[in-house]
Parts: sequence; C-alpha cells; structure tokens
Amino acid sequence: MKLLLCLLGCLVFCVPQASWAQTWPNKSIKWIIPYPPGGITDSATRMVVQKVQEQTSWSIVIDNKAGANSILGAEIVARSAPDGYTFLTVIGAHAANATLYAGRLPFDVVKSFAPVSLVGIAPLLMTSSPQLPVKDVKELIAYAKLNPGKLSFGSSGVGAAAHLTQELLKQVAGLDMVHVPYKGTAPAMNDLIAGNIQILTDTPSALMPQVRAGKIKALAVFSSKRVPGTLEVPTIVEAGGPAIEGSTWVLFLAPANTPSDVVNKMSLEVSKAVRSNEMLARFEGLGIEAVGSTPEEASRFLSDEIVKWAKVISSANVKAE
Repeated sequence: MKLLLCLLGCLVFCVPQASWAQTWPNKSIKWIIPYPPGGITDSATRMVVQKVQEQTSWSIVIDNKAGANSILGAEIVARSAPDGYTFLTVIGAHAANATLYAGRLPFDVVKSFAPVSLVGIAPLLMTSSPQLPVKDVKELIAYAKLNPGKLSFGSSGVGAAAHLTQELLKQVAGLDMVHVPYKGTAPAMNDLIAGNIQILTDTPSALMPQVRAGKIKALAVFSSKRVPGTLEVPTIVEAGGPAIEGSTWVLFLAPANTPSDVVNKMSLEVSKAVRSNEMLARFEGLGIEAVGSTPEEASRFLSDEIVKWAKVISSANVKAE
C-alpha cells in the first residue's frame, strides 16, 4: 500500500511538470549578452537568436548587460529562476574567469549553469605593426629572442582569449614580451598602426579590414587549419610557429536546473539555426567556424577550456585587473 501511494504521489507531481514542459515557451524569453552591442559576441548571438525566432515564432528579447569581464551578466542568469525563460551567451573569458577570479565569483562557472550549445569557434589572428621587420611567425620568434623584453603585444583586456593565447605562445616559444592591456580592441588597433605596440591578436573580423587596407600585417591564425573568409592567412605552423591553438568562441547557457526537456529543445533549434546555409555564410564572414553542439558536447568543451587556460594563467601569473 505504501509503495502504491508513493507511486501515485510521483505521478501527481510529474504530470504538471510534463504538461508545463510541453507548453514551453508561453511567454517571452530573455537572452542576456554580458557585453556591449556591436562586437562579435553580440553579432553572433543576435544572428542565431533571430534565426531561432524565424524557425519557431518564439519571442526572445535580447538584453546587453556588460560589465566586470562578463561577470555582471553571468551573475544575473545564475540567480535567475531555472524556468526556461532566461539564457546567457558566454565566450572564452567565462572559462578564464574560473581561474582569474577563483574564490571571488558570485557563482560557479560550471555548476551554476546548464550548457545548451557551443555555437561556434573563431580562431584568433596574430598581426604586427608595419614597422616591425618580420614577415611571419618564425621571424617574429627569432626577432623576439634577439630583443628580449623590447616587444609589446596588446589585447582587449587582461584575461581575454587574445591575451591568454599570446601568453601561451610566449610560454611555448620561450619569449620575453610585454603585455599592454587596453579597454577594447579599437584603442589597441590605433597603437598597433602607430607602432606603439608591435603585436595584436584578436578575431579575424576585427583585424582583417586593416590587414586588407595595408595598415597592419597578418602573421598567422592560431589554428590547425586555415580559416574560411581569411584563407590567405597561414596557420601558425605554416608560418613557422609552434603547434598551438587559440580562439574565442560563443556558447549558450541556461541557469542550472533548467528542465532538460527545455534545454534540449532550445539546443536543437540553435543547432538547426547554426547549420542553416544562411548562417554558415554569415559566420564565415565573421571568421567563425559554425558548430551547433549538443548540451553534453558543450559541457565537455567548456570543461576542457577551463583546464587549458587555468594552466596558462597560472604559469604566466596573470592577475585580474
């Protein structure tokens, strides 16, 4: 009798949950982007979300909540109800923050969220000022070793994927170069063109217009294969450098404990959108390799990135600003 009552109780509890999951969504979904409008993170998210809305007729409202190296927006989502009506976009900084702000974050970068989908990966591009007398990575490494501490590289900020990728190159190649952090790519670009810094790594979409205008030089992409839309630029190995990779990426999350049916439903729609011919073409223009993964694949990817960059951060003794 007790077993029967227990089973009946479970059925009473489960029926409303199943019914609720089947009717989701029945109101607008909020999508948090923890960066300002206009960048690659914002652009990629808006493209995918717009396509998802076209496929489903769901109402999704994007809200840019920039600040504190993406921590502000991520905290909002981490504290949101896990009801399927709040989602978050993160990039490489989310993985780096686990180490940069260890013990100081108002959430856990893994446990506070439910992975939805790895949307795409954008291999990073290394460029140099026109004044630097090198034409490829092999010559850069040789020049840097002859001039220890005299070359400087810029980035959009401490802990950015571009910063950590350059630190990885320093470690692997045994280079002594000075990091100069900026508040965004634009001021770093201006100093690169002027020759105030010698190296700048960022996304192809941010750097290639200046490369093609002849204002800076493209040395290599931090990738094992050439990047669509930037096929004229060699990989780092082709350019005479070590076999290392560095990228920024776009990954979608929901609050932890969001119903798996909802997470899977959103993941399927995101993957469908990302793999559409329209999105493949648009991503290529941004230098993004489309992925559209399952929640499980996204979870493994994020865990691997946290481990990878934790080693670089610890070895380089990188400290958050």
